[in-house]
Amino acid sequence: MKDSIIKTTKDLRQELAVLFENVKKGHVKATDAKQLANIAGKMIGSAKLDLEYECIKRKYDDLKIDFLE
Repeated sequence: MKDSIIKTTKDLRQELAVLFENVKKGHVKATDAKQLANIAGKMIGSAKLDLEYECIKRKYDDLKIDFLE
């Protein structure tokens, strides 16, 4: 995989596709790929939480959760 920062979901999908190919070719151990896929899932979950929080804040003007600010 290239040494770059993942900025978009498209970047993440491309990195995961490269990871998948490297696992198939035997260049990356399946256990390492599993850990990276787990991290990717957590990145997606975090972004989803941010989106949901922003939607809820629009509905409830006085809502503020410091951890999500």
